[in-house]
Amino acid sequence: MSTPSLSARPGRTLTHWNPEDKAFWEREGEAIAKLNLWISVPSLFLAFAIWQVWSVVAVGLPGLGFHYSTNQLFWLAAAPALSGATLRIFYSFMVPLVGGRRWTAISTATLLIPALGIGFAVQDNQTPYPTMLILALLCGLGGGNFSSSMANISFFFPKERKGSALGVNAGLGNLGVSVVQFLSPLVVTAGIFGIFGGDAQTIVKNGQTLQVWTQNAAFIWVPWIVLCSLAAWFGMNDLAEAKASFADQAVIFRRKHNWLMCVLYLGTFGSFLGYAAGFPLLIKSQFPGVNPLAYAWLGPLTGAVVRPFGGWLADKLGGARVTLWNFVVMAVAVCGVLVFLPSGPAGGSFAGFFLCFLVLFLTTGIGNGSTFRMIPVIFLTERMRGVNRQDGAAVVQATKEANTEAAATLGFTAAMAAYGGFFIPKSYGSSIALTGGPQAALYTFIAFYLICIAVTWWHYARRNAPMPC
Repeated sequence: MSTPSLSARPGRTLTHWNPEDKAFWEREGEAIAKLNLWISVPSLFLAFAIWQVWSVVAVGLPGLGFHYSTNQLFWLAAAPALSGATLRIFYSFMVPLVGGRRWTAISTATLLIPALGIGFAVQDNQTPYPTMLILALLCGLGGGNFSSSMANISFFFPKERKGSALGVNAGLGNLGVSVVQFLSPLVVTAGIFGIFGGDAQTIVKNGQTLQVWTQNAAFIWVPWIVLCSLAAWFGMNDLAEAKASFADQAVIFRRKHNWLMCVLYLGTFGSFLGYAAGFPLLIKSQFPGVNPLAYAWLGPLTGAVVRPFGGWLADKLGGARVTLWNFVVMAVAVCGVLVFLPSGPAGGSFAGFFLCFLVLFLTTGIGNGSTFRMIPVIFLTERMRGVNRQDGAAVVQATKEANTEAAATLGFTAAMAAYGGFFIPKSYGSSIALTGGPQAALYTFIAFYLICIAVTWWHYARRNAPMPC
């Protein structure tokens, strides 16, 4: 029996969607899925840029005359990670409730609130600290978008393409972390918005008086947010097949594999966010003679660029196998960082330290792709067990349930992992305060990666594993 043609259906809601049907996929499904993916990517990129913009803005506030303490500046940088992680919990369930097209457009448009707010607030050094803290928390709107974006894209692609598609969406989206750190110091040096961008501020740097437009670090994203919001509203699709109530999705809280994958994704994506947030400060504290801004952005760039490769590799070799060996390399890389840190009279080796961290960022990217490939496969395999493959209706129902649970799990695991963006840099600070160095925190990370290795091997990667994937 032939499948219905999507092109004959009016509106942006597709009432039939079955990417596992190869004829349907080749005829028209692939083109529609790719269109939705390539609108989703820049929208997610902007979300990450807004989420991380305080990592740049907070550094420059003292030079602009803002009299905030070091601890207050730390909270401005950390608050988006906390609010973003929390918002992800709610965003995880929004696509089946609202629709992927609608929610992508709405959630992208909300990024205008912190972008405009920060742009105006930094122009007045009398802006109260609570106002700044609220704006920092609102940047968590960008962090929340990841969960809904990944859940949405997971519905569009067949099982054998999910790893690659999710890797592209997340990997190119993650580039926003690196680009905002690289681009912001450049755009604040000129009044690129003319009379619409506000007046310049005066700072003194290396004995020279300079003019800067700090508001540009936020304003630069505004026109792109508007364009992507409109592109999502008019160019993307809602899937009727993806509709589900919160109760339908909340079943994941009773699924063992939801919680196991939370642990594994905390080890990969939580590490990516945490290392990205803490890398500049760790360089500055351990190698005072090195300019951290010259190197820090290369780490997140490496992790973001390689993430699609992690998804592709998992599609080819299996997500569990790639994830297992990825955690082994992560543990070894942290051991390398420990070796090259300054210790006692020894000055350490920045070159070795930096290269080991690049390996860590590389493995976080590969692991991000492979773990997210595992989730849809796990839930589809679980739902299909005991289903008669000759019963078309039963297969369709099981597939729909699997996709709904997998999408919710993708979002929820991303929410849990995002707390790593706060806890890893906080662990560095606590370790340095208590012991004089970051070594205790790094030993803790190694122990956690060993747990991740054990979980991956026992449940997913060993011979006769209960859920091979």
